[in-house]
Amino acid sequence: MNKPSNDLSKLPQTVWGRVRNLLLGPTRNLYDPSLGHKVSLAAFLAWVGLGADGLSSSAYGPEEAFRALGSHSPLAIILVVMMTTTIFVISIAYSNLIQDFPGGGGGYLVATKLLGEKAGVVSGCALLVDYFLTISVSVAAGCDALWSFLPHSLIGFKLTAEVFALLFLVLLNLRGVKESVTLIAPVFVLFIVTHLFMILYAVGSHLTDLPVVFQETSTNFHDSVNTIGFFPLAMILLRAYSMGGGTYTGIEAVSNGVATLREPRVKTAKKTMFMMAISLAFTAGGILFSYLLTHSVPVAGKTMNAVLVQNLFGTWQIGDFSLGQAIVIITLVAEAALLFIAAQTGFIDGPRVLANMALDSWVPRHFAQLSDRLVTKNGVYLMGAAAIGTLLYTRGNVTMLVVMYSINVFITFVLTELGMSRHWIVERGKESRWKSQLAIHGTGLVMCLCILFITLYEKFSEGGWMTSAITCTVVALCFLIRRHYHTIRKDLKRLDDLLTVPIIPAQVAQNKILPTIDKSAPTAAVMVGGFSGFGLHQLMSIQMQFPNYFKNFIFISVGVLDSGNFKGAEGVQKIEDETRSHLEKYVTWCHQNGWPADYRMAIDTETISPLEELCQQVKEEFQQVTFFSGKLIFQHEKFFHRLLHHETALAIQRRLQFAGLPVIVLPIRVLES
Repeated sequence: MNKPSNDLSKLPQTVWGRVRNLLLGPTRNLYDPSLGHKVSLAAFLAWVGLGADGLSSSAYGPEEAFRALGSHSPLAIILVVMMTTTIFVISIAYSNLIQDFPGGGGGYLVATKLLGEKAGVVSGCALLVDYFLTISVSVAAGCDALWSFLPHSLIGFKLTAEVFALLFLVLLNLRGVKESVTLIAPVFVLFIVTHLFMILYAVGSHLTDLPVVFQETSTNFHDSVNTIGFFPLAMILLRAYSMGGGTYTGIEAVSNGVATLREPRVKTAKKTMFMMAISLAFTAGGILFSYLLTHSVPVAGKTMNAVLVQNLFGTWQIGDFSLGQAIVIITLVAEAALLFIAAQTGFIDGPRVLANMALDSWVPRHFAQLSDRLVTKNGVYLMGAAAIGTLLYTRGNVTMLVVMYSINVFITFVLTELGMSRHWIVERGKESRWKSQLAIHGTGLVMCLCILFITLYEKFSEGGWMTSAITCTVVALCFLIRRHYHTIRKDLKRLDDLLTVPIIPAQVAQNKILPTIDKSAPTAAVMVGGFSGFGLHQLMSIQMQFPNYFKNFIFISVGVLDSGNFKGAEGVQKIEDETRSHLEKYVTWCHQNGWPADYRMAIDTETISPLEELCQQVKEEFQQVTFFSGKLIFQHEKFFHRLLHHETALAIQRRLQFAGLPVIVLPIRVLES
């Protein structure tokens, strides 16, 4: 047997292939020993690709909190303390979560493992909705930043610009995670530099005003307590704190994307989490405090950050050159660019969560499939389409999108912290550090529950109902899909129970002479997956329909790499070994029945093209060959069956018949209720 290869694509020889390679890049070599290193992210690039989501929330989270204070804006200092504390508590909690769940998966995996499958699917669905809303809100907020200095006459083009920006991000992410993140790293650095300068200048230029600011805060607090009472004032602060909940979204991204990080992954993930927590706490807290120092107030058609940077630098002049306006534009462009980068989190982690759920049969299994660039492309397409739909529905309204976005991420936060709190209570007799861990996760649980309930209560009519309805619908669909797959699995198990028998190679060895293949004799080439009753059913059907006609059996199989089994070159070797093992069982089974048999195989990220290539090779090798494939046939065909099941048999039949090769599709009946 020749060593399997994934270099089967003929696309580079075509015009479309050349265009495709230009846009998306060439096919990855699955046997490259440094492949895992090439597609993984080091801590800095992970901070760019995954941390940008959290850091970019400083563009809208502090603004929503500040607006919610209304006439009590001097109390923003209290919010700064509450905000930075929350960032560090949630970050520490998720950093510990990475330690306990080093395989990644984040909130979906944690809820599934610690609270059960039902809680897991709710968390996973909330994450999916959260991630496409991450993309929507990031793109919309980025365009809001740009239109804060662009002429108002161009406002009619803003939504169109958002859609085109999103389409560009889809294309960028189809090239691969590392390529997309590396390309935008300079923009991330520009944001850090401009906003670090803005915050330091805001505080430094108002140092002498600090005593007055603190005095105003104290006076406003005491006057408000005397006027409306302590409890109503606490509710105002709590409401503002919750309205700024968008600030904390994105903190979970690192734990969800551990699989994309460079080894040692846990160490890289914790380092990335630390960098994100420090940068987010400083930026979000610094911006909120700067609003107060510069007496910034909301202005129609501008973001609060645009107002802030205008107040700080707008009057700077060097002769006739408006240096201040240049700084304003550069800062807002950097902010808009970072917001576009933040959409990367949705494209990186959204498909990852979708793939994990596909492997657990909650969503169609197509979403676990990798492209030849090792990207979960179907997930990228879905995230992009859902984000575009949301942008069009909300007309790019950032306030509404932030509400929808925050609710879903805090559903996941709550379930994650609840699961971890329960875990440490259960493990208290086995772990000496259970008290400290329970304190961290318990505090995070209370904070997240508070933000979730208040946001739902306050904003239910302003987008909260919509995101709740979407999430509930997705959860219901997941349960229906899971039930369908469970029914099919039960029916196929019946075939396994009836047809699979122990494979005993020793019995064949006792015959001393194995059946030999005659390449000029009629040959049945059977396309199979793993060794199962499904494959043996095909063999039985061939013998029943063509008794004693075929003298040789050639088994053809493609070991498919997906997001669940791709672990670099080692994962490729494992899939190759498993595929070969299954094929050898088919061959041995035929030998036990006195039938000459052999196999051909390939390893790839998809099935159709490599199968076609293998079939062409078999046709050249054997003079009289007929190809067979099996297909599930449902008693009651429904529209969703094609969505939930690969149509590999029909697709390969069309290709081979067009090439002039004889193909027969054997029906495998499924009695689905």
